[in-house]
Amino acid sequence: MSNSKDVVRKVLDQVKADNRASLTAPEGKVVCDAYGIPVPKEGVAKSAGEAGKMASAMGFPVVMKIVSPDILHKTEAGGVIVGVKTAEDAEKAYETILGNAKKYKADAKIEGIQVQQMLAGGTEVIVGSITDGSFGKLVAFGLGGVLVEVLKDITFRLAPATKEDALSMLDGIQAHEILKGVRGGEPVNRAALADVIVKVSQLVTDFPEIVELDLNPVFATAKDATAADVRIVVDFAYKPKPKPRPTEEIVAAMNRIMQPKAVAVIGASAEDGKIGNSVMKNLINGGYKGEIIPIHPKAAEILGYKAYKSVKDAPGVIDVAVFAIPAKFVAGALTECGEKKIPGAVLIPSGFAEAGAPELQAEIVEVGKKYDIRLMGPNIYGFYYTPANLCATFCTAYDVKGHAALSSQSGGIGMAIIGFSRSAKMGVSAIVGLGNKSDIDEDDLLAFFEQDPNTNLIAQHCEDLKDGRAFAEAAKRVSKKKPVVVLKAGRTSAGAKAASSHTGALAGNDRIYEDVFKQSGVIRARSLRQLLEFARGVPVLPTPKGENVLIITGAGGSGVLLSDSCVDNGLSLMSMPPDLDAAFRKFIPPFGAAGNPVDITGGEPPITYVNTVKLGLSDERIHALILGYWHTIVTPPMVFARNMVEVKKEMEAKGFVKPMVASLAGDVEVEEAAEYLYQNGIPAYAYSTELPVEVLGAKYKWARGAGLL
Repeated sequence: MSNSKDVVRKVLDQVKADNRASLTAPEGKVVCDAYGIPVPKEGVAKSAGEAGKMASAMGFPVVMKIVSPDILHKTEAGGVIVGVKTAEDAEKAYETILGNAKKYKADAKIEGIQVQQMLAGGTEVIVGSITDGSFGKLVAFGLGGVLVEVLKDITFRLAPATKEDALSMLDGIQAHEILKGVRGGEPVNRAALADVIVKVSQLVTDFPEIVELDLNPVFATAKDATAADVRIVVDFAYKPKPKPRPTEEIVAAMNRIMQPKAVAVIGASAEDGKIGNSVMKNLINGGYKGEIIPIHPKAAEILGYKAYKSVKDAPGVIDVAVFAIPAKFVAGALTECGEKKIPGAVLIPSGFAEAGAPELQAEIVEVGKKYDIRLMGPNIYGFYYTPANLCATFCTAYDVKGHAALSSQSGGIGMAIIGFSRSAKMGVSAIVGLGNKSDIDEDDLLAFFEQDPNTNLIAQHCEDLKDGRAFAEAAKRVSKKKPVVVLKAGRTSAGAKAASSHTGALAGNDRIYEDVFKQSGVIRARSLRQLLEFARGVPVLPTPKGENVLIITGAGGSGVLLSDSCVDNGLSLMSMPPDLDAAFRKFIPPFGAAGNPVDITGGEPPITYVNTVKLGLSDERIHALILGYWHTIVTPPMVFARNMVEVKKEMEAKGFVKPMVASLAGDVEVEEAAEYLYQNGIPAYAYSTELPVEVLGAKYKWARGAGLL
C-alpha cells in the first residue's frame, strides 16, 4: 500500500503548494487509481490503430474526443463521437475526428484523441466521506443521481469501515430493494460496491486532510461499480482528535473516584439548606464507611467530623474531593488537590461554560491536566455508587441496590432516574451526573462499568458526545459483554451545517448518531421513559436463542396491536408449522384462532393460559413469548400472574429458559399483577401493548449486536 500512499501524497503536496482547497478531475482519477477505486478507463491514442487497440482493451462502448489546447468547444468542432462499439469503428472515428478538427482550425495543436470507457446503465449510487466534529471520518452510501438531495436516503459508518460494515450499508438505506434489481432490472454486484466503500474509507483514514469526498454517481451494475465523477475537498489544517487515554489508565483513576477510601468535602457546611451541608449528610446517612473529611476555612468540626482549612492539612491519602464552593474559587482549591495528589474531583458548582464563563472552565481543565486530576462536571448533582454506599451528591440519599448503572448530562434527568428507580424497585449500581463534561465523559464511564462486577447494564442520557469516535470504540467493546442503552437528546436540532459536497449536505447530525450507535452495538432509547424501562427490563430477560417470536393472547385486539409492535421493533413473528398449530388447537375453543398470534379468546379458564404457555415454552422452535392477558371473571389478574410465574419456574427446572413479556388489559387490579410478574422475571405492563414489546426488542437488538444470535 505504501506505493499508493506515495502517489496520493505527491498529488496532495501539489494541491497544497498551489494553495487550493480541492483536486482537479485528473488528480482525482490519479488518487482513485492509486487506491484501486474504479473510475472510467481512459487513454490518449496517437494513431487510428492505437485507438482501436485501446478501445478493445477497455471494453466497448467507448467515447472518443479530440485533445487540443486550441479547441475549447469540442462538440462544435465535431471532435466528439459517442457509442463507439467495435475496434473497426474506433479506427474510423479516429480519422473522422482528426479530419473534423483540421477543418475547424487548420493550425490547431493536436495531442491525440482521448478514448474513454462509456458507463452504461446500472443503478446510480453515491459513495462519499465527510469529517464530523465529534466522530471524525465517516463514510457514506446512498442512492445517487438527481434524487439524492430530495430523498436524503443515506447511511453512515465510522471510517475505516470493514467489509461487513460496507455490506450492512447496502441494506441500511430505505431504497435497498432497488439494489436487488426491480422490475426485471439486474441486481448490483454487492461485493464490488462494498469494495469501493471500504477503499474510500481507507483513503480518508490514511489522509485526514481529505475532509470531503464524493463519488457521484457511481454506476453499479451486475458486473462492477464505477465512479463516473470524483470530487475531493481538502483542509491541510485539519487535526484529528487526540487518541483517548489507555483503558487501564482510565479504570485506575475511575476506581478511586467511584470506590474511594477517603472523601474530602470542599465547602462542607453545618448550615441546613447549603449544598455543602447536603453532601455531608448524604455521605453520612447513605451509610458510607470510608473516611469523610470536611474542608472549611474556619470551622473546627462539621457534623461531628474534624474539619481542615485545606486538603493539604488533612493527614493520609484522599481519593476524591467533592466541591461545594462557588465557581470562582474552584481553580484555587483544585490546585491544592493537585498538590495533595488527589486523583479525582467531583465538581458540583455551576457558573462555568453553561453560564457564559468558558474561561473559568478552561482554567480548571488546565489545572486538571497539570496535576492529572480527573474532573467530573462541573455543573452536576454528583454521583451515587451503591455497592460502596456512596452518595456523593446534594440530591437525596439512595439505597436501592442493583446492577444498572445510569448517567445523565442533566440534573433534572438525574432526579428522574432516582425517582423511577425507587418507584419501580429497579436497583442501581450507580447514577452519575456528567454536566459540562470538562473531562470525564461517557466513554470513561463505559470503561469503568465494563469491568465493574456490580454492573450488568449501562444506560446513558447525553446531549452531545465530546469525542464520538472514542465513545463508539468503547461502546463497541463494552456492548459485546453488557448492554449499553443511550438516549441522545437534541435529535431534532438542525445539526446539518451547509456543506459544499452532496454527502456533507446530507449529513443530518441525527442520522450519523443513529448509524454509529447501530455500528457500535448500542441500543438507542427514543424517550426518557424508554431509557428507564430498558434499564429495568433488559437485564431481567434471558438472552433468546433465535428469532422466532410467538404471541399468545386472550384478547384478539391485543394480538393485533402486539403484532404491530413486533414489526415496529424489528421482531419476527414465527410462521406456525402445521404440527404446532394442531398442538395449540387442542387447548383452544373451536372459535379461537391458532396461527400466530395464538388467540385463546377471553372466556377461558386459567388452565388454557397454563397449557398454551407451557407448550410455547417447551417447543424448541419458539424462542420468545409475548403474552396478551385480558381481565375476566374466569381468570382474574393475580390468578393469571401466579400461574404464569409457576409455569415459568416449572419449565426452567426442565431447562426451558426463554424471554417472556406480558401486556395486561384490564381494570386496576392488573397493576398489581404486572408488578408481581416483573418481580418474578417477566417484564409486564398494564394498559400497554407497546412497552413490553419494546423491552423484548431491545434485548434482541443487544443480542444481535453482541453476536449471540
